[in-house]
Amino acid sequence: MTDTAATAREKRQPAATLLDLLDGPPDEKTAIVVPDGVTLSFRELRREARRTADTLAEFGIKRGDRVAIVLPNGAEVITAFIGTATAATAAPLNPNYTENEYRFYLDDTDAQAVIVPPGGAEAARRAAGDRIIIEAALDQNREMQFSSKAPRQPGRTAEAAGTNDVALVLHTSGTTSRPKRVPLKHRNLTASVENITATYQLSSDDVALCLMPLFHVHGLMASTMSTLRTGGTVVVPPRFNPLGFWPLLAEHRITWYSAVPTIHHLILARAGRHADTSNNLRFVRSCSSALPPATLAALEELLNVPVLEAYGMTEGSHQIASNPLPPEVHKPGTVGRGTGVRVGIMDDDGRLLPAGEKGEVVIQGPNVTDGYENNPEANAASFTEGWFRTGDLGALDSDGYLTLLSRLKELINRGGEKIAPREIDELLLQHPAVGEAVAFGLPHPVWGEEVAVAVVLTGDATEADLLRHCREHLADFKVPKKFFVVETIPRTATGKVQRRHVAAAIGGQA
Repeated sequence: MTDTAATAREKRQPAATLLDLLDGPPDEKTAIVVPDGVTLSFRELRREARRTADTLAEFGIKRGDRVAIVLPNGAEVITAFIGTATAATAAPLNPNYTENEYRFYLDDTDAQAVIVPPGGAEAARRAAGDRIIIEAALDQNREMQFSSKAPRQPGRTAEAAGTNDVALVLHTSGTTSRPKRVPLKHRNLTASVENITATYQLSSDDVALCLMPLFHVHGLMASTMSTLRTGGTVVVPPRFNPLGFWPLLAEHRITWYSAVPTIHHLILARAGRHADTSNNLRFVRSCSSALPPATLAALEELLNVPVLEAYGMTEGSHQIASNPLPPEVHKPGTVGRGTGVRVGIMDDDGRLLPAGEKGEVVIQGPNVTDGYENNPEANAASFTEGWFRTGDLGALDSDGYLTLLSRLKELINRGGEKIAPREIDELLLQHPAVGEAVAFGLPHPVWGEEVAVAVVLTGDATEADLLRHCREHLADFKVPKKFFVVETIPRTATGKVQRRHVAAAIGGQA
C-alpha cells in the first residue's frame, strides 16, 4: 500500500450515498474524459448530477420511482446515473436491446420514465408506452440539457437520498432462469466502492480506462465510481476498439483498466505492431468470467504488469474477491481472497466446509443485496443463516484464495457423475489450435447428459486431435463425445458465456 493512497483513505469521510462519493476531490480536477468529446471536472460532474436529480423532480419523479437510462457510454450516462440514483432509482439498460426486451425490462421494473439521447433509442421509445421520455445530452458548456413532452414544474428539487434508499436496480444475467430483480441500496454500492479502492490502492493519480458498458455493475462500480471516489480520472471511449486501445493508453497515461476476458483476448489478438509496451499501467483487472491462464500469462508478458483476476456479481454490488497487488501473491486460476467480504464454501445442508473441499460459494458483507425484489421463493433458496448462496461451485485454499469451478446449475450430470465444464474448457485451451472452448451437457437417453463442447479454432486440428488431447488428460466419463467447431461463441452484451445459450444455439445441431 502506498503511503499516499493509505493517507487519503484515512482522511476521507464515509460516504452515505453515491453523490457523497464525489466529495473531496478539488473542483477543477478532471473527473471524466470522453476521447474526441467532452471533459468534465469534478465541479461540473457534481453540479450536473444535482441538476439531473432536480430535473427529474420537476417531471414529478420521486424517491422510489424507477427511471430507465438508455444512453451509450460517455459522460452523459455517468451523470444521469448518479443524478437518477440521487432523486429516484436508476435502472440502466443496454442501448442495443430490442423493442420486446425493452418492454419486458420497463414493465418488470415498473419504470416511470426513460432517459434517452436526442434522436436515438428508437426501440426504447416505442416500448415506453405512456411513460415519460426525457432526452438528455451535455451541451458545449458542459451542462446537461433535458427535453420532454411531459409536463414539468420548474423549481422543484429532489429529496435527498438516504443510505438505505435503493439507488440501482439491475437484473441477474439469467444464466439458469428468468432474470431476477436485484435492488442495490446506496450503502451496498458505497461499501463495494470502498472495497475496490482499498484492494487496488486507487488514488488521485490514477487514470482508469473504462472499456465495460455502463449499463452493468462492472463498469459502473469498478471502472467508474471507484476511480471517482479517489479523485482519479475516468477515460470513457464511446465503444471498445482493440486497435484504438494502444493510442488511448499513451495519450491519456492510463494506469489501469478492468475488463472481461473477451476484451483481454481481443487486445492480445490485435496487438501486433500497434502494441506499445512503454505504458503507464500499474495493473490490469479481469472480472465477470473466467480468464484462461494462457491469456493471463500472455497479457502479463505483453503489458509487463500484474493481471489480477477478480470475482464479482450483481448481488454483491460487483466485487467479492480479488487477487492482491504485488508484493502480495496473485495466483493465476484463482479469483483471490475476499475483499471486505466474508467468503465461505457451504454444502447442501448449510454446513461451512474446510479449505480444499468443494461446495457452493457463499458470501456475507455490507455490499451484498438484502434480497431479490418481490421474489420470496428465490430469497428462501438464496439465503442460509445470513449467508448469500451465489450458485457458484468453488473451493478455498489454505491461504483463503478462491477457485471457481462452475455454476452449480451448469454442472453436467452424466449418469450421476457431476462434471464441472470449466475443467474441460481449460484443458482444451491448452491445445495450440484452440482459441476458445465452452463445454456443456447434451441430453442422452441412457446417461441423462453427455459432454459436448463448442470450440473456436485458431490453427489446424481435427476432431480426432482434440479427442486425443482430452483422453490424455481427462477421466473417460469427462471426455467430450461431441465437438462443434464454430466461428464464434454466443455471449451476453457484457461478454459472459451462458452455457445454456451455447447448448441451445449450438447443441441443437446434434
